[in-house]
Amino acid sequence: MPSAFSRVGITQRGVTLVELVVFIVIMGVALAGVLKVLEITGRNSADPLVRKQALSIAESLLLEIQQQPFTFCDPDDANASIATSSTDCTTQTQDTDPAGAGAIAGPFPGSESRYSNTNPFDNVADYGGFSMPNAACAGICNPNDTTPLAGLGAYTAAVTISRAGGVFGLSNDAALRISVRVTGPANTDVTLSGYRVRYAPNI
Repeated sequence: MPSAFSRVGITQRGVTLVELVVFIVIMGVALAGVLKVLEITGRNSADPLVRKQALSIAESLLLEIQQQPFTFCDPDDANASIATSSTDCTTQTQDTDPAGAGAIAGPFPGSESRYSNTNPFDNVADYGGFSMPNAACAGICNPNDTTPLAGLGAYTAAVTISRAGGVFGLSNDAALRISVRVTGPANTDVTLSGYRVRYAPNI
Protein backbone atom coordinates (compact mmCIF):
# COMPACT_ATOMS: atom_id res chain seq x y z
CA MET A 1 0.00 0.00 0.00
CA PRO A 2 1.55 3.29 -1.11
CA SER A 3 2.35 5.68 1.65
CA ALA A 4 1.53 9.38 1.76
CA PHE A 5 5.19 10.12 1.15
CA SER A 6 5.12 8.47 -2.30
CA ARG A 7 3.09 11.44 -3.71
CA VAL A 8 5.78 13.96 -2.81
CA GLY A 9 7.52 15.41 -5.87
CA ILE A 10 4.59 14.92 -8.26
CA THR A 11 4.20 18.15 -10.34
CA GLN A 12 0.66 19.50 -10.52
CA ARG A 13 -0.54 20.81 -13.89
CA GLY A 14 -3.55 22.95 -15.02
CA VAL A 15 -5.28 25.97 -13.56
CA THR A 16 -7.74 26.39 -10.79
CA LEU A 17 -11.31 27.49 -11.37
CA VAL A 18 -10.55 30.87 -9.83
CA GLU A 19 -7.64 31.46 -12.21
CA LEU A 20 -9.81 30.52 -15.19
CA VAL A 21 -12.57 32.93 -14.18
CA VAL A 22 -10.06 35.77 -13.67
CA PHE A 23 -8.54 35.08 -17.11
CA ILE A 24 -11.94 35.14 -18.81
CA VAL A 25 -12.87 38.42 -17.10
CA ILE A 26 -9.58 40.10 -18.10
CA MET A 27 -9.85 38.94 -21.72
CA GLY A 28 -13.49 40.03 -21.89
CA VAL A 29 -12.68 43.54 -20.68
CA ALA A 30 -9.74 43.82 -23.09
CA LEU A 31 -11.81 42.61 -26.05
CA ALA A 32 -14.63 45.01 -25.21
CA GLY A 33 -12.15 47.89 -25.15
CA VAL A 34 -10.69 46.97 -28.54
CA LEU A 35 -14.15 46.63 -30.12
CA LYS A 36 -15.18 50.02 -28.70
CA VAL A 37 -12.14 51.69 -30.25
CA LEU A 38 -12.88 50.05 -33.60
CA GLU A 39 -16.50 51.18 -33.40
CA ILE A 40 -15.56 54.80 -32.70
CA THR A 41 -12.93 54.79 -35.45
CA GLY A 42 -15.32 53.31 -37.97
CA ARG A 43 -18.12 55.70 -37.07
CA ASN A 44 -15.98 58.82 -37.34
CA SER A 45 -13.85 57.91 -40.34
CA ALA A 46 -14.89 58.88 -43.86
CA ASP A 47 -16.34 56.15 -46.04
CA PRO A 48 -13.87 55.87 -48.95
CA LEU A 49 -16.68 55.14 -51.42
CA VAL A 50 -18.66 58.19 -50.31
CA ARG A 51 -15.57 60.40 -50.51
CA LYS A 52 -14.70 59.04 -53.96
CA GLN A 53 -18.22 59.80 -55.16
CA ALA A 54 -18.00 63.35 -53.81
CA LEU A 55 -14.65 63.81 -55.57
CA SER A 56 -16.14 62.54 -58.83
CA ILE A 57 -19.00 65.05 -58.63
CA ALA A 58 -16.61 67.92 -57.85
CA GLU A 59 -14.17 66.94 -60.61
CA SER A 60 -16.94 66.64 -63.18
CA LEU A 61 -18.49 70.02 -62.36
CA LEU A 62 -15.09 71.76 -62.20
CA LEU A 63 -14.13 70.38 -65.62
CA GLU A 64 -17.49 71.41 -67.05
CA ILE A 65 -16.94 75.00 -65.90
CA GLN A 66 -13.30 75.21 -66.98
CA GLN A 67 -14.26 74.18 -70.51
CA GLN A 68 -16.57 77.19 -70.87
CA PRO A 69 -15.41 80.34 -72.72
CA PHE A 70 -13.90 83.23 -70.77
CA THR A 71 -13.69 86.49 -72.72
CA PHE A 72 -14.38 90.16 -72.03
CA CYS A 73 -17.84 89.80 -73.57
CA ASP A 74 -20.51 87.18 -73.26
CA PRO A 75 -20.02 84.60 -76.05
CA ASP A 76 -23.35 85.72 -77.55
CA ASP A 77 -21.94 89.22 -78.08
CA ALA A 78 -20.81 90.07 -81.61
CA ASN A 79 -17.44 91.36 -80.35
CA ALA A 80 -16.66 88.44 -78.05
CA SER A 81 -13.63 87.31 -80.08
CA ILE A 82 -12.11 90.73 -80.73
CA ALA A 83 -12.91 92.92 -77.70
CA THR A 84 -9.85 94.20 -75.85
CA SER A 85 -11.88 95.37 -72.83
CA SER A 86 -15.39 95.05 -71.49
CA THR A 87 -16.24 98.46 -72.97
CA ASP A 88 -15.87 96.96 -76.46
CA CYS A 89 -18.84 94.64 -75.92
CA THR A 90 -21.86 95.62 -77.99
CA THR A 91 -24.48 94.35 -75.55
CA GLN A 92 -23.23 91.93 -72.91
CA THR A 93 -20.12 91.67 -70.79
CA GLN A 94 -18.89 88.39 -69.28
CA ASP A 95 -20.56 89.26 -65.95
CA THR A 96 -22.53 92.10 -64.40
CA ASP A 97 -19.52 93.68 -62.67
CA PRO A 98 -16.39 92.98 -64.76
CA ALA A 99 -14.25 95.38 -62.74
CA GLY A 100 -15.49 94.17 -59.36
CA ALA A 101 -13.43 92.46 -56.69
CA GLY A 102 -16.05 90.25 -55.04
CA ALA A 103 -17.38 86.83 -55.95
CA ILE A 104 -19.16 86.63 -59.29
CA ALA A 105 -22.90 86.01 -59.22
CA GLY A 106 -24.31 84.47 -62.39
CA PRO A 107 -25.81 83.76 -64.75
CA PHE A 108 -25.59 86.73 -67.08
CA PRO A 109 -27.96 87.34 -68.71
CA GLY A 110 -30.24 85.99 -66.02
CA SER A 111 -32.41 84.03 -68.44
CA GLU A 112 -29.67 81.44 -69.06
CA SER A 113 -29.91 78.06 -67.36
CA ARG A 114 -27.57 75.08 -67.06
CA TYR A 115 -30.52 72.85 -67.91
CA SER A 116 -31.74 74.70 -71.01
CA ASN A 117 -31.09 73.39 -74.51
CA THR A 118 -31.95 76.72 -76.12
CA ASN A 119 -30.42 79.21 -73.66
CA PRO A 120 -27.75 77.34 -71.65
CA PHE A 121 -24.83 78.58 -69.58
CA ASP A 122 -22.21 79.65 -72.11
CA ASN A 123 -19.35 81.15 -70.10
CA VAL A 124 -17.44 80.58 -66.87
CA ALA A 125 -19.07 83.48 -65.01
CA ASP A 126 -22.55 82.00 -65.50
CA TYR A 127 -21.70 79.39 -62.85
CA GLY A 128 -20.98 81.95 -60.11
CA GLY A 129 -23.20 81.05 -57.15
CA PHE A 130 -24.57 77.94 -58.86
CA SER A 131 -25.61 75.06 -56.60
CA MET A 132 -27.37 71.70 -56.64
CA PRO A 133 -30.02 70.78 -55.61
CA ASN A 134 -31.92 73.85 -56.80
CA ALA A 135 -35.35 74.87 -58.04
CA ALA A 136 -34.82 73.19 -61.41
CA CYS A 137 -32.99 70.07 -60.21
CA ALA A 138 -33.94 68.13 -57.09
CA GLY A 139 -30.51 66.50 -56.77
CA ILE A 140 -27.29 66.22 -58.76
CA CYS A 141 -28.11 66.59 -62.46
CA ASN A 142 -26.27 66.52 -65.77
CA PRO A 143 -26.22 69.63 -68.00
CA ASN A 144 -29.36 70.09 -70.12
CA ASP A 145 -31.22 67.57 -67.95
CA THR A 146 -33.25 68.17 -64.79
CA THR A 147 -33.52 64.47 -63.92
CA PRO A 148 -31.58 63.79 -60.68
CA LEU A 149 -28.92 61.12 -61.02
CA ALA A 150 -29.82 57.95 -59.13
CA GLY A 151 -28.04 57.33 -55.84
CA LEU A 152 -26.80 60.91 -55.41
CA GLY A 153 -29.70 62.35 -53.44
CA ALA A 154 -27.58 62.80 -50.30
CA TYR A 155 -25.00 65.00 -52.05
CA THR A 156 -24.92 68.77 -52.61
CA ALA A 157 -22.69 70.91 -54.82
CA ALA A 158 -21.93 74.64 -54.70
CA VAL A 159 -19.77 76.82 -56.95
CA THR A 160 -17.90 80.00 -56.05
CA ILE A 161 -16.12 82.04 -58.72
CA SER A 162 -13.86 84.99 -57.97
CA ARG A 163 -11.38 87.12 -59.91
CA ALA A 164 -7.81 85.95 -59.36
CA GLY A 165 -5.59 87.51 -62.01
CA GLY A 166 -3.24 88.80 -59.33
CA VAL A 167 -2.17 85.23 -58.58
CA PHE A 168 -0.53 85.15 -62.01
CA GLY A 169 0.73 88.73 -62.05
CA LEU A 170 -2.12 89.84 -64.34
CA SER A 171 -4.93 92.33 -63.93
CA ASN A 172 -7.40 91.02 -61.38
CA ASP A 173 -10.14 90.33 -63.93
CA ALA A 174 -7.84 88.42 -66.32
CA ALA A 175 -8.28 85.10 -64.50
CA LEU A 176 -11.02 83.45 -62.50
CA ARG A 177 -10.69 81.07 -59.56
CA ILE A 178 -13.33 78.35 -59.59
CA SER A 179 -14.10 76.50 -56.36
CA VAL A 180 -16.50 73.56 -56.28
CA ARG A 181 -17.60 72.27 -52.89
CA VAL A 182 -19.43 68.95 -52.56
CA THR A 183 -20.91 67.57 -49.35
CA GLY A 184 -22.27 64.09 -48.75
CA PRO A 185 -23.11 61.42 -46.17
CA ALA A 186 -20.98 60.83 -43.06
CA ASN A 187 -19.92 64.51 -42.92
CA THR A 188 -18.07 64.20 -46.23
CA ASP A 189 -16.89 67.63 -47.41
CA VAL A 190 -14.73 68.04 -50.52
CA THR A 191 -13.58 71.27 -52.21
CA LEU A 192 -11.69 71.40 -55.52
CA SER A 193 -10.37 74.60 -57.09
CA GLY A 194 -9.09 75.51 -60.53
CA TYR A 195 -8.34 78.58 -62.64
CA ARG A 196 -9.49 79.89 -66.02
CA VAL A 197 -7.49 82.57 -67.81
CA ARG A 198 -9.02 84.88 -70.42
CA TYR A 199 -7.98 83.84 -73.90
CA ALA A 200 -9.55 86.30 -76.35
CA PRO A 201 -8.14 88.28 -77.95
CA ASN A 202 -5.10 88.69 -75.70
CA ILE A 203 -4.53 89.03 -71.98
